[in-house]
Amino acid sequence: MAHDHVHIDPDSGDRRVAVAIWANGILTVAQIVGGILSGSLALIADAIHNFSDMASLVIAFGARKIARRSPDAKMTFGYGRIEVVAALINYTTLIVIGFYLIYEGGMRLIDPPEVRGWWVVILGGIALVVDTLTAFLTYSMQKGSVNIRALFLHNLSDALASLAVIVGGVLILLFEISWVDPAITIGIAVYILYLAFSEIGDSIRILMLGCPPNIDTDNVIAAVEGVDGVEEVHHAHFWQMEEHAAALDTHIVVARNRWHDIESICRAIKNHLKEEFDINHSTLEFECADNKHEGANRYGHAKDSIEGHDA
Repeated sequence: MAHDHVHIDPDSGDRRVAVAIWANGILTVAQIVGGILSGSLALIADAIHNFSDMASLVIAFGARKIARRSPDAKMTFGYGRIEVVAALINYTTLIVIGFYLIYEGGMRLIDPPEVRGWWVVILGGIALVVDTLTAFLTYSMQKGSVNIRALFLHNLSDALASLAVIVGGVLILLFEISWVDPAITIGIAVYILYLAFSEIGDSIRILMLGCPPNIDTDNVIAAVEGVDGVEEVHHAHFWQMEEHAAALDTHIVVARNRWHDIESICRAIKNHLKEEFDINHSTLEFECADNKHEGANRYGHAKDSIEGHDA
């Protein structure tokens, strides 16, 4: 089953990320200074989150550049997975930041400091504008990249956090509620953790050579076994070379009276995989029915049966 992805000119995408880096860098400095002067932990929390965004943007920017390199003798599969690694790093930083902010917010709830509400509202408003702009810059790019999706979620959570900071500043101004600032900080942190934990699984799955989530492996094997001349499929490995490049490595048992038709059977299988399941990379090892693995696993290799039979 094929899936369409939004493709943006690489140079245009790089310019968007570069603009977002500068915007978040300037905003981070302004928020940290404002947070110190106003005594607002929520503002500093938002600044730290923005700083993590800037670092994430730098990592993503570098990953986008590296991912375009062609395969070579040392990296025969190419460099595309660097974007998945970048996404994993960015989600991990979100998790660390989230737990740190919960700790700091808890300490502030026990002993709430004085907070200057106007500083919080003004800088929170500026942050909301910058965060919304950054999220807008990465929105159309995130649909086709786990790397940029990690950035987009960073930016989206920042925009919502900035909105929460503004609400907190207004409540402090109107009602002088001292505990609202650390309470909002904890709320921001919980939301950050929710986003990170809900998204990090995709990056881990790809790096662990997990099966692509949009592929029903049983249906794929059934389709291959339905090809004329094929008796059985075993030792199947489904994985992703890159984020959108599904691959299959498997053994195909061919009927003895069709052994001379291996080339046409191979072409038929590859066409099925490409047209029906969007699997463009497949490595097929053929076995004659008279000399097949007995009791072979349907998926993967048994620990005591790593050696294959070459056709």
